[in-house]
Amino acid sequence: MLLSMKDVTTGYAKAQILKDISLKVNKKEIVALVGANGAGKTTTLQCIAGVIKPWVGNVFLEEHDLASFAPYQIVAMGISYCPEGRDIFANLSVFENLRIGAYLIRDAREFKLLLDRVYSLFPRLYERRRQLSGSLSGGEQQMLAIGRALMTNPNLLLLDEPSLGLAPILVEGIYNTIQEINASGTAILLVEQNVGLALEISSRTYVFEKGEISLSGTSAELRDSDYVKASYLGIV
Repeated sequence: MLLSMKDVTTGYAKAQILKDISLKVNKKEIVALVGANGAGKTTTLQCIAGVIKPWVGNVFLEEHDLASFAPYQIVAMGISYCPEGRDIFANLSVFENLRIGAYLIRDAREFKLLLDRVYSLFPRLYERRRQLSGSLSGGEQQMLAIGRALMTNPNLLLLDEPSLGLAPILVEGIYNTIQEINASGTAILLVEQNVGLALEISSRTYVFEKGEISLSGTSAELRDSDYVKASYLGIV
């Protein structure tokens, strides 16, 4: 097992968001978190990334309890977080954004290999490498956000709403690349409002409701669930 959350309760300041969350991600696996806005999916990713800490419970990366580490240390341990809304540096070039993503990489050859990998996954970023990131299209900015997260060479990539605001044809391209990233050995924990898409791409899924996990199982099982069909897929 690569990552596990065990009975985690947490939130922001005095506002509790998550209650008794337990989940796991195996090596080289895609796991999806689905549910309505405000259900706790993003908070879960932020807790794993160290942005917030558990009030109760534990988050383990293999044998390491992540509560003991700062976010930058968690990145160095192999977890990279691509937040909702892309959060790129709009006044910097594509290359400069990717260089910032590789801030932990000291070896020039390793940096070049990682950069070449990102450009191979997203050829458009190579074409736009000298362009200011704020002038990119929404799809290109999403490519850049994912590419920047990959510049730390993570074992686990946390992806928050990668399809948000994108046209269907762009979503298809982004998700093809996500599958390619996973096929190369990177585990992915995916937050996605498009439940049908999340169930299609993942091996297992957790359904969040009001800060708790209401349902979990293989994605194939959940695709056949009458509850999921009625509540999330619009199938009656």
